[in-house]
Amino acid sequence: MNKILKVSAIAAALFSVAACNQEQAAETATATAPVVEMKTDDEKAAYAIGVSFANYVNQSLLKSSEMGVVADKELIITGFSDTINGAALLNEEEVKTALVAFDKKMKESQALKIAAIEKEFFDENAKKEGVITTASGLQYEVVTAGEGEKPTAADTVTVHYTGTLIDGTTFDSSIERGEPISFPLNGVIAGWTEGVQLMSPGSTYKFAIPSALGYGARDGGPIPPNSILLFEVQLISVEKMTAPVDTPAVEEAPAK
Repeated sequence: MNKILKVSAIAAALFSVAACNQEQAAETATATAPVVEMKTDDEKAAYAIGVSFANYVNQSLLKSSEMGVVADKELIITGFSDTINGAALLNEEEVKTALVAFDKKMKESQALKIAAIEKEFFDENAKKEGVITTASGLQYEVVTAGEGEKPTAADTVTVHYTGTLIDGTTFDSSIERGEPISFPLNGVIAGWTEGVQLMSPGSTYKFAIPSALGYGARDGGPIPPNSILLFEVQLISVEKMTAPVDTPAVEEAPAK
């Protein structure tokens, strides 16, 4: 089918490949079903495609069920089988509408789950002594107070830091690399831009950053989508932005 709107990988996978699910195939197989024999490389490759699809769909079904969205396996298999045989009961527009609706339901369920996890974490973290919550939802704690002028978003800062997930996994650390990092403060995630502006040189702060102030739903390599980020940051120095020098306009010679 051409020109189908793009939907989430989970929704698309549920429609297109779920019939290859090995577990479901085993449940529906009859005692008289012939044993599949694969004698050629092409036959093995075809079977391997089914196995690969099934593994992916199993993961997709597991993720959807974790968010409280369950797809009917019998209907998934029926839809796949009917379509393979040219007898689909839904036309292209109906398929598109159904998948978009399913995708919306998945995103809504995911958003509710993320909100519940974040609320529980930040409510508990706010109870710790010394933790302050800003209007944006960023939480910080002063470990060591520094002195001097605080940076603005336009300044370049040099810091040492360690970043972890709430399960304790370290995903990045300039300390482990043995070298601090410098960057314009307006070129990083919002939680850093806001938080480091609270610091004076020589200070060390701890930050708890909601996913909306971090990487959001993006997959950041070692950082899973929608992750709460925890940082311990030492502000080493601040390089103030230099005001641009105005260049006088060149006057054009009068026309002759």
